[in-house]
Amino acid sequence: MNSSTQAHLEEQPPLLPTRHPGAAWLASAPEAPLEPGRRIIDPHHHFSHHWGGYGLDDLLADTGSGHKIEATVYVQCGWEYHTSGDERMRPLGETAAVVRLAEAARSRGAAVDVAAGIVGYADLLLGDAVEDVLAAQIETGKGRFRGIRFAASRHESFQHGVLARPPLGLYSDKAFHAGMRRLAAFGLSFDAWVYHTQLDDVIALARAVPETTIVLDHIGGLLGVGPYAGRSPMAFDEWRAFIAPLADCPNIVMKIGGYGTTVFGYDFVSQSAPPSSAVLADAWRPTFETVLDAFGASRCMFESNFPVDRASASYGTVWNAFKRLAADASETEKADLFYDTAARTYRIGAAAQA
Repeated sequence: MNSSTQAHLEEQPPLLPTRHPGAAWLASAPEAPLEPGRRIIDPHHHFSHHWGGYGLDDLLADTGSGHKIEATVYVQCGWEYHTSGDERMRPLGETAAVVRLAEAARSRGAAVDVAAGIVGYADLLLGDAVEDVLAAQIETGKGRFRGIRFAASRHESFQHGVLARPPLGLYSDKAFHAGMRRLAAFGLSFDAWVYHTQLDDVIALARAVPETTIVLDHIGGLLGVGPYAGRSPMAFDEWRAFIAPLADCPNIVMKIGGYGTTVFGYDFVSQSAPPSSAVLADAWRPTFETVLDAFGASRCMFESNFPVDRASASYGTVWNAFKRLAADASETEKADLFYDTAARTYRIGAAAQA
């Protein structure tokens, strides 16, 4: 190992540990589904060998557990990339693998349209040259491909997750902006995953490329670890200060969920039994109400973020928590939060023809 490599390794912050709950823990506090007839699109899940593993059978068991999940959106996590050939095209392996599972689910007569939308990956730093990658992703997606996610989540004091550590200033790069404009030209959206300390980058990106729809994952990554461990009021105040400027960008849509991600700082998985949906709703309500007040239901959607959010509770319990959060919303608002915003954003069902 040469000195430059050693120096690079020494500069890397520590990796946050991630705990994966077992099946027995998840099953130990079952709940009957609230409002079982409410139509739902789950706009954010993964397949992966990480997070304890999550395949088609796992997803079908979860979506078939009592809530009326009609469709899902798969979001990239670096799974099943091609391991050879043109490096720019290797992420097509993930899209192809997801399409195979979606078709398998359909052939099995699944009640849910698995991966009705697919959000994959392309290196937007290629700028205009990303166009052929996007075209190939759309072709590989067989009518399901809807967007790109390129995470910028990065903090100087820790590392987290299964994706490669992104470069500094990713969303400010002019080549990246050019790549974002190609998304709009192809009718594709962009999923952004950052920590709340980076939300000014998302605001600047939205203003620089107003023609591209930006879906902000996981309420904007409100941190509860690193320098924010045990300092939740400070973190909340910092995060809340960004919400109005984010909402002022009409091309930003908000995903509400992802609370089971380690960086949020909730440690329900260390408890002897999972929390109830009422406990989860109480914990998540301040952020939910802040986002809903700023964006309105027509620009918000609930997301499971499974299997990552198994660290909160079972799939059914997480959706019960969302239903508790939305209990005082109007019927139109509930339709947006659980189905219509996702349908519009990812062009699912009737919205695909609009």
